[in-house]
Amino acid sequence: MAPTLASAFARRWWMAVTAIIENLLFSAVLLGWGSLLIMLKSEGFYSYLCSEEGNSSSYNLSLMTTQTPDEFADYYESEGAVVGLGDGVEMRPLVPEDGALRMNGWLICKEQDEMLNLAFTIGSFLLSAITLPLGIVMDKYGPRKLRLLGSTCFGFSCLLIAYGAYKPNELSVLIFIALTFNGFGGMCMTFTSLTLPNMFGDLRSTFIALMIGSYASSAVTFPGVKVIYDLGISFITILVVWAACAGLVFLNCFFNWPLEPFPGPEDMDYTVKIKFSWLGFDHKITGKQFYRQVTTVGRRLSVGSSLKQRELATKDGHKLCLSTMDLEMDCRPHEESQSFLKTISSTIFMLSLVTMSITQLRLLFYMGAMNSVLESLSDGDLTKVSLYSSIFGVLQLLCLMTTPVIGQIMDWKLKDCDDGEETKDICSQGETKPKRRDRKTQKVTNALRAFVLTNVLLVGFGITCLIPNLPLQIVSFVLHTVVRGFIHSAVGGLYAAVYPSSQFGSLTGMQSLVSAVFALLQQPLFLAMMGPLKGDPFWVNIGLLALSMFGFLLPLYLIYYRRVLHKEQEERENNAKIYIKINGSNIPEAFV
Repeated sequence: MAPTLASAFARRWWMAVTAIIENLLFSAVLLGWGSLLIMLKSEGFYSYLCSEEGNSSSYNLSLMTTQTPDEFADYYESEGAVVGLGDGVEMRPLVPEDGALRMNGWLICKEQDEMLNLAFTIGSFLLSAITLPLGIVMDKYGPRKLRLLGSTCFGFSCLLIAYGAYKPNELSVLIFIALTFNGFGGMCMTFTSLTLPNMFGDLRSTFIALMIGSYASSAVTFPGVKVIYDLGISFITILVVWAACAGLVFLNCFFNWPLEPFPGPEDMDYTVKIKFSWLGFDHKITGKQFYRQVTTVGRRLSVGSSLKQRELATKDGHKLCLSTMDLEMDCRPHEESQSFLKTISSTIFMLSLVTMSITQLRLLFYMGAMNSVLESLSDGDLTKVSLYSSIFGVLQLLCLMTTPVIGQIMDWKLKDCDDGEETKDICSQGETKPKRRDRKTQKVTNALRAFVLTNVLLVGFGITCLIPNLPLQIVSFVLHTVVRGFIHSAVGGLYAAVYPSSQFGSLTGMQSLVSAVFALLQQPLFLAMMGPLKGDPFWVNIGLLALSMFGFLLPLYLIYYRRVLHKEQEERENNAKIYIKINGSNIPEAFV
């Protein structure tokens, strides 16, 4: 049976810690495709497409450098197979041109690569394309059902791959279905975890950053699995155990995640526990809305005791009541007045799409062209290429370690802001306390700082890419990983700060879909680099660096938007207020 929201709140720390671990192991693991590809080829997936002759590819050749078959030893030493490149440099083929390439006893070839990469393309596209419908469904029905479905799909995908590895010649086609379920299940896990930070109030942006960081860091999962595989553990055994772990995720969600969506901090305060049945309330409201309602009722009762009932004003010809009218007219959340269409057409959302799309294109192009760039900088030394690629993979964990920085920036000084209540704090001497910061203005200021920092790092990353120095690429690796975690966390924090929490999933889904479509431009850019530019990414990097400057449009608009908020706040403060004084006191008990 699903727990209540109150029970879920009591378990929120357990849910947050397990959600981070589950994201690491079960969300966007397909981003570590390079390691999975090697294991699939070692298990013979689509090996039947390869023939004994003419099955070489540049990628396959790079994989065979660790072993030299004895039967080709004489061939390697023959002078006819050696090509002189000048200055004492010689090029020797790794295997005879008509030889058969094998991995773990299975034939490997270019046709196999193409088929497996097609399966990866379908799975990875689903990671982005499914985000919008998932967000809409989650906003309406809550995260519980989607998370149960996601863990089931992920476990099923592991079992399908394991079954395909049992008879790869007959069942290789299962990899398409498996990666489809894997991408769908992983995105369900990611999206549902993004609503959990609503349980942490002023720390919401920090926990959103942790969830996104664990999602981005899940790219290290398949490299970790490959390490276990290289130790001699059966591929099928690894996948079956992984599917069993997905079953544990299902059980954790079943017993701990509530059926209702998590309300935002502005909608619910789990620490307020008051029973209102004696007041005859017949509407379901929670948290701070309860507190505001009972405060209003109490004050009007006090006014009624000192003033005649006939002197009370009426609304629309009806007398002020203590229950339904107040709930329907006074306690309706303000955020519900903003439609989804108005939200997606707002300037902030449109500029966030521009910033996210440009950043995604910049980051994904670097990932796609990285091996080619490393080969060029290392003069074709495949050992160095392998080393630097491994360093890049390990550094993906920086996403989890650095995203809380953006979370802290987004949550900076929110505790010092007012909570939106319409009452004033009174000092013991009857004087009002010093004015506190406006919460929404502070959120916009924090988002401004987060995006400025992220865009500065993105520009720094673009500059390091222009310098043809191999050791400097480690700096590029670090900046790439940090920016990838920062941009997702900053956008998620901005949506949580500016827009209604009930629209968070839909907005994030639409942003992911638009940026994924825009990032498809990486393919023509890569073809331009390998074709007319002859493998030199310099001019492509120059263009992307110039394009990155458009990312500063959002911070500039946030500066303008913050000024608008300041002006609106000053106008509200300058408006005349009518205070209701009770018992002749000079202390205003309430204001209208």
